[in-house]
Amino acid sequence: MRALVIDRTGGPEELHLTDLPLPVAVSDELLVRVVAAGINPIDAKTRAGSGAAAAIGGYPVVLGNDFSGIVVRAPYDTFPLQPGDAVYGMARTPRIAGTYAEYVTVSSLSVAKKPAAVSHTEAAGIPLAAMTAWGMVTLAQAAPGQRMLVHAGSGGVGHFAVQFARHFGAHVIATGSTASVEFLHRLGAHEVIDYSTTRFDAELRDIDSVIDLIGNVHDQTGTRSLTVLRPGGLLVNAPTGSWPSMQQEAAAAGVRATGYKVPADARVLDAITALIDNGTVRVNIDQVFDLADGAAAHRALEGGHTRGKIVLRVSDAEQDAAGTSDPEAAAAGQAESAA
Repeated sequence: MRALVIDRTGGPEELHLTDLPLPVAVSDELLVRVVAAGINPIDAKTRAGSGAAAAIGGYPVVLGNDFSGIVVRAPYDTFPLQPGDAVYGMARTPRIAGTYAEYVTVSSLSVAKKPAAVSHTEAAGIPLAAMTAWGMVTLAQAAPGQRMLVHAGSGGVGHFAVQFARHFGAHVIATGSTASVEFLHRLGAHEVIDYSTTRFDAELRDIDSVIDLIGNVHDQTGTRSLTVLRPGGLLVNAPTGSWPSMQQEAAAAGVRATGYKVPADARVLDAITALIDNGTVRVNIDQVFDLADGAAAHRALEGGHTRGKIVLRVSDAEQDAAGTSDPEAAAAGQAESAA
């Protein structure tokens, strides 16, 4: 199979195409032909040597967490997802080979039926970002009467967090650039603060919770966010390594703070799928790149100001698995070779 890999950590130029053996599904895993793969900040951090790079056991490494594609092999005959089904989900790279490849193996607990309302390209932009947003917003107990501040509301996780918080009934305040103000209102934000013209901490007080997708990597956003929380309010932070002193600063300010790590959970994906299919929540795809242009896709992500998600086009949705006319035949060939 074709795969986009790195042979060492470094800049985007380390990403290159190569041919790798088809991955072997074991136990409860499914083999999925990838149609599209989402790109997330953790991918770029890992490629650069931080993020999940400490878990890299050897090279070459296939990065990528998000995928949308077609089941080639199911773990057993009566499993709910069978060969030919359109699915999406989240892999655990670099523990296993990632989704920047034509095929991926994935645990049955982290794959769900693709939303019917969206294409594979759109679906590939959903899993990691949407499940992260869902977890952060539910951890913050978004509910009617609550005032929630979402930083970087137009980004991958942020644009889902705004929509989920609104869905759960919270009063949503989002920060974003001038170019994103209208977009954030369309997503459902009740108030939008343009960070280029207004200091959010000069405008807000007694906020119940903050969804912090920036930390202190820019303009001390995390520290400043503590000042707008009500006593006992909660800040939920996602960027890894963005704010080492968070807990101490929160305690000193009389508020609560926690990091968040997303689990790959098909049950959460099913709930998100329902919201996508009924039109309550939508995914915004900012740019689509071919698999061979993965380096350019990483540069675009690291350039900032992405509105929603960046996605890699891996294969044709109508293409037969493994280039055969029978997806199950490809899986059978794999099983025979693995026996």
